[in-house]
Amino acid sequence: MLERHRVRRLRAGLLALTAAGGLLLTGCSASDGGGHGHASDGANGKRGGAYAPAPAPGGQWGEDSGEQEGEQRGDSSGEIAPSPDYLSTFALDVDTASYGYARRTLAEGYTPDPSTIRPEEFVNSFRQDYRRPDGDGFSVTVDGARTDTEDWSLVRVGLATRPQEDESERPPAALTFVIDVSGSMGEPGRLDLVRDALDVMTERLREDDSVAIVTFSDGAETVLPMTRLGGHRDRVHDAVDELEPTDSTNLGAGVETGYATAVEGLREGATNRVVLLSDALANTGDTDPDTILERIAGARREHGITLFGVGVGSDYGDALMERLADKGDGHTTYVSTEDEARTLFSEQLPRTIDLTARDAKAQVAFDPETVAEFRPIGYDNRQVADEDFRDDRVDGGEVGPGHTVTALYAVRTRPGASGHLATATVRWLDPDTRTPHEESGDLEARSLHEGLSTSPEGLRVAAVAAYFADALRQGHSRGTLPGQPSLRQLADRAEELAHNREDKDLHGLAEAIRVANQRYPD
Repeated sequence: MLERHRVRRLRAGLLALTAAGGLLLTGCSASDGGGHGHASDGANGKRGGAYAPAPAPGGQWGEDSGEQEGEQRGDSSGEIAPSPDYLSTFALDVDTASYGYARRTLAEGYTPDPSTIRPEEFVNSFRQDYRRPDGDGFSVTVDGARTDTEDWSLVRVGLATRPQEDESERPPAALTFVIDVSGSMGEPGRLDLVRDALDVMTERLREDDSVAIVTFSDGAETVLPMTRLGGHRDRVHDAVDELEPTDSTNLGAGVETGYATAVEGLREGATNRVVLLSDALANTGDTDPDTILERIAGARREHGITLFGVGVGSDYGDALMERLADKGDGHTTYVSTEDEARTLFSEQLPRTIDLTARDAKAQVAFDPETVAEFRPIGYDNRQVADEDFRDDRVDGGEVGPGHTVTALYAVRTRPGASGHLATATVRWLDPDTRTPHEESGDLEARSLHEGLSTSPEGLRVAAVAAYFADALRQGHSRGTLPGQPSLRQLADRAEELAHNREDKDLHGLAEAIRVANQRYPD
């Protein structure tokens, strides 16, 4: 037993050093932490089936668009907003699970279910080099470029928080890990991946951080109460070593017990968070996210305990995990390889435990003198009523240090427009005092770049990701966004950007687009 523990600790230490070395060589992801959109129920298990493409919102770009004014917002049924306006309001989102799951699905030779494609999560999966604010809060960047479709442009709204320069400056963390040990987690790439990642993370966290572990299958139990890591790391390693798959998946019991454990071990002055690790294939007990989270609503609201969902597995309950994170004031990501899991738990999670903003919302005001029509690309389930932008009782998004959030819009400008085009404003609450703050940025029509090819690299990266998501959502080689290239052209653009930036994540995007092109040939 002692020899096994010694080998395990040595392995964890080497992995932590490897991950830390990787941090020096690679930039911080745009999603260093974590969109919510339409998603199917259960496991999205129609693997490889023929999915009917969702209709384009409001018809084809440029087709009869002269008869439409203001915001043209629709769902997958193609319905248009009943009355035009020039405001777009949404809760901030740092999720990336949709892109990670789509990439794995394609790699395994299947067609992603269009209902699991959330364009904002594709866009936010890649690094952006926005100006960072000097202190807490956000910087606001607004730019755009004209497309090949007449009068249509892509406008980018970029929000960024300060980096976490010194991890010792953050408050201590109290993390409750809620781990799925149901039978489905026994497949390779699920519980084995979770065990290795938690071993690495345990070595990466600080001495004054605390960890609790809850497991669930047909029921739930606390296998490790909230434990200060200083002098007790072996207790965490031992609990992780004992994780074994058992029976069915009562996710509701796991979340409820997890929050009860988090409240019992609540630490004042610490960042208290529940981290759910699961394939979200719930088949026992409550499976409705609203019902599950209503039972723990008091813990969320009174103590500000946020939920971070980590999805694993080739069959994955995207809809359930996404809704849980949305209702739990948190975000989601998806990991499919050991490298991804180790990076998440040894680098991203420890660096972004702290919160810099609560209930953050953005509102973009387009100028009717220069804008004839606009449509948000994604953020379907994150939209907020325009009149609720400054109602701080309405939930927004929770954002930590080092995050960037990008929103893209397709915008049809009026012929010859050259004046003010849009103002983007972000509003958030201080995590400690709940004092509201706002920051804004503007864009003039004359400042639009003449084409995407001459626009900043970050805008081109966001455009490629959005075009790719739209093509997958429509279920063919071309999507419906203005200036939409073919998948073949998109792959070439992604590869060029990857080469220019020396960015392995963009190489991965190029490869995913090429694989998709084989599923949806030109």
